Amino acid sequence: MITIESKINDINSFFTTLKNEIGGSLTTNPTEYTLQLDRTLGNGSIRSINLEEGISVLELNMCVNEDIKISVDALLGTHVNFAYCSKGKLSHTFKGSDAVNTIETFQTSILSNIVSSGNTILVEKDVETVATIITVNTNFEVNEKTQWAESLRKTFITQNDTDFLYIGSYNLKIADSIKQLQAIKQQGLVRALLTKGFVNVILALEIEQHNRDVQNSDLASSTLTKTEMMAIEELTDYIGKHPDSDHTVTKLIRRVGLSASKVQEGFKFKHGLTVCEYVRHVRLTKSEELISNTDLNISEIVYSLGFTSRSYFSKIFKERFDCSPSDYKKNKLAVSA
Repeated sequence: MITIESKINDINSFFTTLKNEIGGSLTTNPTEYTLQLDRTLGNGSIRSINLEEGISVLELNMCVNEDIKISVDALLGTHVNFAYCSKGKLSHTFKGSDAVNTIETFQTSILSNIVSSGNTILVEKDVETVATIITVNTNFEVNEKTQWAESLRKTFITQNDTDFLYIGSYNLKIADSIKQLQAIKQQGLVRALLTKGFVNVILALEIEQHNRDVQNSDLASSTLTKTEMMAIEELTDYIGKHPDSDHTVTKLIRRVGLSASKVQEGFKFKHGLTVCEYVRHVRLTKSEELISNTDLNISEIVYSLGFTSRSYFSKIFKERFDCSPSDYKKNKLAVSA
């Protein structure tokens, strides 16, 4: 096991210690640090993003051949941490405690240090682990004047006399936002704005999930098992990569071995849409991208995405974008001219 002791509040020191202990290639810019793991240890990376208003993000995306335990100091009564595991699992322990808290795939969690002065995170060997931890400093000088920071402090810090820990229900929507966050390729101001936007969405979904769990709302729960949820995630990725395929429910259930009712329940839970509605959503989104970024004509786009009727495509495109595909393309051409 590799054990790393550091201070996460000093991000430069944190990544310097990581690099010294586990090796790898470190790249930095004013707002991001990324450590690409050494091949002898495994595959993946550890990334930190520093945002405005006392918000930071730590991403673990890795599969290692040796257990890695990261212990970091924490400031008491100031920071609220929102952790989510997209793949694998993440184990957490408060300093001075023997209790191990495990965050499973697709689970939400929130923790705050009230009495313990540190946290330990364990990444197990041979487990592909994708985890995101968003930290909000509720005492940050800008945040002290904001209502939402005060609300976080009241809910997760000041009303508790011991360390706060919440491990909640499964949430598949958060995984989508994290994928979008990790997929940002733009640089400069555009990158900063997109990053902030996705992080805010993830925070909102985490808080919403907590509120629903506390209220024991039916919307917070699902009869799906973790394995079934992973199957829904697989189908979502498959449809996104192959929007032109004939995605009937019958063919999809054969792909993952779930019943039609389970697949429909999963898509409703994850996307708020039936399978048919989600396939149409993906195709329309892709059609807008093709109209904007390629020279394909409307008929070519229609049939390349699996639509069988141009008139039907035009109808549902106008319902979504309040404009016909042809007019949309003309407007795009006029703007770029």
